Amino acid sequence: MLLLRLLLASTVTFCFSTFAYGASLLAGDEVQALRDIAKTMGKKDWDFSVDPCSGQSGWTTPYPVKGLENAVTCDCTFFNGTECHVISIVLKAQNLPGKLPPDLGRFPYLQEIDLTRNYLNGSIPPEWGSTKLVNISLIGNRLTGSIPGELANITTLKSFTVEYNQLSGILPSELGNMSSIERLLLSSNYFTGELPSSFANLTTLTDFRISDNQFSGKIPNYIQNWTNLDKLVIQASGLNGPIPTGIAVLGELTDLRISDLNGSEAAFPLLNDLTKLKKLILRSCNIVGQLPIFLGTMTSLKTLDLSFNKLSGAIPDRLSGLQKTDYIYLTGNLLTGAVPLWMLNKGDQIDLSYNNFTVETSGQPECQKRSVNLFASSSMRNTSGVVSCLRSIRCPKNLYNLHINCGGKEVTLDGSATYNDDTNDVGSSSFFQSSHNWAFSSTGDFLDDDRPTKTYIWKNSSRLSMNNPELYMDARLSPLSLTYYAFCLGSGNYTVNLHFAEIMFTDDKTYSSLGRRIFDVYIQGKRVLKDFDIVKVAGGIGKAVKQNFTAVVTGNTIEIRFYWAGKGTTGIPYRGVYGPLISAIAVDPDFIPPPEDESGGISIGVVVGIVAAGAFVILLILAILWWKGCLSQKNTMEQDLRGLDLQTGKFTLRQIKAATNNFDAANKIGEGGFGPVYKGLLADGTVIAVKQLSAKSKQGNREFVNEIGMISALQHPHLVKLYGCCIEGNQLLLGQKNIGCNWIGQ
Repeated sequence: MLLLRLLLASTVTFCFSTFAYGASLLAGDEVQALRDIAKTMGKKDWDFSVDPCSGQSGWTTPYPVKGLENAVTCDCTFFNGTECHVISIVLKAQNLPGKLPPDLGRFPYLQEIDLTRNYLNGSIPPEWGSTKLVNISLIGNRLTGSIPGELANITTLKSFTVEYNQLSGILPSELGNMSSIERLLLSSNYFTGELPSSFANLTTLTDFRISDNQFSGKIPNYIQNWTNLDKLVIQASGLNGPIPTGIAVLGELTDLRISDLNGSEAAFPLLNDLTKLKKLILRSCNIVGQLPIFLGTMTSLKTLDLSFNKLSGAIPDRLSGLQKTDYIYLTGNLLTGAVPLWMLNKGDQIDLSYNNFTVETSGQPECQKRSVNLFASSSMRNTSGVVSCLRSIRCPKNLYNLHINCGGKEVTLDGSATYNDDTNDVGSSSFFQSSHNWAFSSTGDFLDDDRPTKTYIWKNSSRLSMNNPELYMDARLSPLSLTYYAFCLGSGNYTVNLHFAEIMFTDDKTYSSLGRRIFDVYIQGKRVLKDFDIVKVAGGIGKAVKQNFTAVVTGNTIEIRFYWAGKGTTGIPYRGVYGPLISAIAVDPDFIPPPEDESGGISIGVVVGIVAAGAFVILLILAILWWKGCLSQKNTMEQDLRGLDLQTGKFTLRQIKAATNNFDAANKIGEGGFGPVYKGLLADGTVIAVKQLSAKSKQGNREFVNEIGMISALQHPHLVKLYGCCIEGNQLLLGQKNIGCNWIGQ
């Protein structure tokens, strides 16, 4: 294509020099043809008062804006420079609203038609099969229907690109007869069926892309015939694995991207001869086994993405040859062992999260210690499932809600819910812990990124007309996987509200409105949304939509994950626009939280009530013991206690004396008719209240033991729980656990 453009540029230069002398003119029938196709496509700014080959008045843009191009190129060498013919029509990003012109055959020397990123609709005209086109580019329009088999008649065709349209149907087998084709780009359409067996004949291919379609069948092994292939992209195509073994002979490959394959598990493909690879993406391909050592010999690699497979074992030492690789993603596998130091030193250029690595933290929370993303490695989880690097966050109480303004500043809605600030624009693969009870982990890097701002937070530039627009003015983005993780939540059922609004596409009749953002959503590990398209569900661009789900919290945590499975457009309005986008998250309980948690502490009234209830129970126990006569010999009492399966403990007199400082008067907190009450502190830090009972009760041993068993089994939030007892010599002691504030509660 570069050679073709250089050739056309030299032809233009010759055209300009001859036209300056007034000798070269575009053939009259082609001038009329330009008028006709302009009407068909909706092109209104061509100035026919001057010759179209003049390079003036809108016929060409000498210094085009990035992405926008407007050029009619002529060859003026005919009849000794007296006649010109159109050889190229390039109208990029013109927002043309019409249809594709069927009569390109009226330009007998036309080699290129490039209508990239417009608003054209209709189908591809089969009449184009009679042309001598070399390049057809229709990227980013509204084209529908199938690809006409007549295009195979264009023996000169080298490049056919129709990505980001709405084309459908099966691929005609006639396309396998395109003897000169080098670039066949079909991604982000709705093609179905299997790849035709005739495609085995496309031995001139250098670039083949079929991502985001609905094909069926397996990746054909005949791709081994495409020995000139430089780039192969098969992401979320609908095809099944495994990756064919024939791929190992494609030694010219520099860019290999295969992801989201259906089918069974398979071993890592043998790619040791693909030494020219710069980008290797084998993501979510059901690959099992260990990381192959030959990866360490691929010193030309700039991007390596093997995430979300089932790779296991340790990282081989010989992978150190990848130290100069820009980005490495091993996210979501079963890898174990220690992480090599050279990997830890790569910062956010590497992502090792969601594996089973052992990480030495040296006493410092690992997800704060290093910028490399190791979030949720096994060494970062304790037995309750809480990520250990979050242990620095102490939960003095259970929390019962969570509100995050994803990508935006803190806002309060109508004086009620306050949505936390989430404006930290972290790097490609990072972990971020907020000052509240949540954190997030982001994975991936935007490939082929052509966005004006390299950011993971998108800010809307126009006003939004909706309820609570402040929640939707900003959004957090991720190129692959974004997980929000909340902790300190009380157990129970919660309603999770996810707020979305598409703010990266435009709400007008331009190519910028034609993008499709598609991703999946998981809550607590369960997929709750598949192939979620914000625009489709919301009913338009810039419109809010809220999706509600129920989540069960049993371990104080909740996990909300957004994942790009390779679907949707990746180049509208420019390359690098894809992946999950989330505007806000709200998590609220489906139950009434306990008053003490809801108020942030126990009220004075509750404390007084608890103390009064506790004192009453203690006096009741003493009265019963005194009346029953529970004094008996020590050995008989102990035998009775051992015979009873008590829900309480047993203390020695030595322990009680140590806890009360030998019944120090300074620890005395009360005096009743049946004995004093002391504050005590056990060796494990438990604060108890110790009631010293009289040893002269007439109650029998059996009655005393039965009463203790009954009281110890009582469970009520307003009753002081019996913690243990002491029977030694003539001492009868009851210890009750602290439940209030200060020494009385916990």
